[in-house]
Amino acid sequence: MSASKARAKDLAARLSALGLTTRVEPHSTYTSIEAEVPEALPAEAWREVLDVVAEADRFGLLASSLTGRTLWSAVNRAVPATGDVRGPGHQR
Repeated sequence: MSASKARAKDLAARLSALGLTTRVEPHSTYTSIEAEVPEALPAEAWREVLDVVAEADRFGLLASSLTGRTLWSAVNRAVPATGDVRGPGHQR
């Protein structure tokens, strides 16, 4: 398992331990972690949740009267360690 994937799974597990239901989804350049935030989340729990998502590369909160509140975070995938990041056939 790549370091970025392990990091995303760790963040999701820590959010789950705080009582949030999480979803982890891989994308081409990052892995996203989403969690539904209940209306009744106590203020002290928010501090713990923010401590967790602050370790991600990006995070935010989507809030809507129709869909509720969804906390999202993203962990960037690692850049290839080789000098050729353009792919085969694009060598210098």
